[in-house]
Amino acid sequence: MTESNILSKKASSLILFFGMSISSFSQSNEIKLWDKIPNSIEAKGYLEETRIDKDYNVSIIQKVTEPTLKCFLTNNKGGKNTAVIICPGGAYSHLSHEDEGDKVAKWLQSIGVSAFVLKYRLPSDVIMENKTIGPLQDAQEAIRTLRRNADKWNLDASKIGIMGFSAGGHLASTLSTHYNDKVYESKDNTSARPDFSILIYPVISMEDGITHRGSKENLLGKNASSEMIAKYSNEKQVTKTTPKTFLMHATDDKSVPVENSINYYLALKQNKVPVEMHLYENGGHGFGLGIEGTNKNWPNACEKWLAENDLIKIPSEVAVNLKKE
Repeated sequence: MTESNILSKKASSLILFFGMSISSFSQSNEIKLWDKIPNSIEAKGYLEETRIDKDYNVSIIQKVTEPTLKCFLTNNKGGKNTAVIICPGGAYSHLSHEDEGDKVAKWLQSIGVSAFVLKYRLPSDVIMENKTIGPLQDAQEAIRTLRRNADKWNLDASKIGIMGFSAGGHLASTLSTHYNDKVYESKDNTSARPDFSILIYPVISMEDGITHRGSKENLLGKNASSEMIAKYSNEKQVTKTTPKTFLMHATDDKSVPVENSINYYLALKQNKVPVEMHLYENGGHGFGLGIEGTNKNWPNACEKWLAENDLIKIPSEVAVNLKKE
């Protein structure tokens, strides 16, 4: 074998080694949600689609067939950590994976919360026997998965929350009000109830005049019955056991009217469920962690709410400043 062939072979082996290492690393923090996916129909031509942004991040995901949890564990090893499952928005037609998923997870991780981005199935008659319950099945199993693995991932099993943006907020509020619905056969009695909810410009209602039509039609179909509309109008499903909630919305939201959050707030208040709501003058819809204007401060408000509810610890210098305010 010539020297050039030997070098070529070594180079190929090195590339293969690093390729395998990078691949293994990139997949190590994402786990499959199900051993066997319930409510599923095999559809060979139905394949997941992704869109990449200018920074080579996966910005949009469509046609999800394999639900996963992408894990962003906090570095705190001193005690059991709070965890949040994030449901990106996208009108139940796609997932805004980067702006309402990974970016938010990294922010939560930075303040001492272990975050998990849920890649949930989007309602589809092609791959589901009942498309309306598909996302809820994934959300329930996500909560149960975190509780089952609480010791392994250093999580406090009594401090596991759900967070959702836009249609992901509808899924998060659906889980918060339908966590006891038996939508699949769980392998154990682990609770699917979130301990708290964080709902960011959420779709809450399926009622005409207030709902986001695209989200409603994708989830319930174009000819939904009045019973189904009422069932998934989550402001009507609040009870005294609904988890405490942080709500945020922009008043000028033309996609998802601010009344979605207001009505959910009033239902929680009526049922004496602890709730905090922040309404901003502007920002429109889909601004993630915030853009120019007052809405850019919502992560700070959320961080304070988490601290006040004993879900995270505030650094001592921040605590001192808060006392001065």
